[in-house]
Amino acid sequence: MGNAEEDYNFVFKVVLIGESGVGKTNLLSRFTRNEFNHDSRTTIGVEFSTRTILVGDAVVKAQIWDTAGLERYRAITSAYYRGAVGALVVFDITKHQTYDVVERWLKELYDHAEANIVVMLVGNKTDLAQAREVPMEEAKMFADNKGLLFVETSALDSTNVEQAFETILKEIFHKVQKQKQRSSQSNTVSLTSESPESAAPVQTEKRPCCVAL
Repeated sequence: MGNAEEDYNFVFKVVLIGESGVGKTNLLSRFTRNEFNHDSRTTIGVEFSTRTILVGDAVVKAQIWDTAGLERYRAITSAYYRGAVGALVVFDITKHQTYDVVERWLKELYDHAEANIVVMLVGNKTDLAQAREVPMEEAKMFADNKGLLFVETSALDSTNVEQAFETILKEIFHKVQKQKQRSSQSNTVSLTSESPESAAPVQTEKRPCCVAL
């Protein structure tokens, strides 16, 4: 294994939230391992997987956290959100009740996370379009009104999964870059540079995350 400082420039922690059964775990496994489990059982605890992608000329390590069933017990705590710079709020397009509670999930997110966290609303299970209960236009309008990114996905057939994660990671990256430009001292970026002339900060593996936006 190479030195962690040579492997990536940024670590971005992104959390997945939403009702149980909407497909968060399969979105995670599809993006990080290109896997889909038809018999996905609820796991109690918090899980995360990582994947490294190129954003511009920077290597970004995405650390994707999954609630792993905790939403059933309302046991998600501030520790889950701590350090998160992005969030995917997921609902099932075939179950309107999972969309109805998106507002509640957003409130919990904003209560615990950084105010300027990048948030994407994700309507999952487009492979079941014939059973759709949530019109795409309705969800898109809601996202626009709330200032959220929006995409519809299918973890089953991979539709837009890459796009969803890459879009939010690029948005986070651009925010970090703007923050650095506003602060010549880089006081708001909690990472250290590889070298004085390097503009790309690095974070070691020892900490769970991330960049303070």
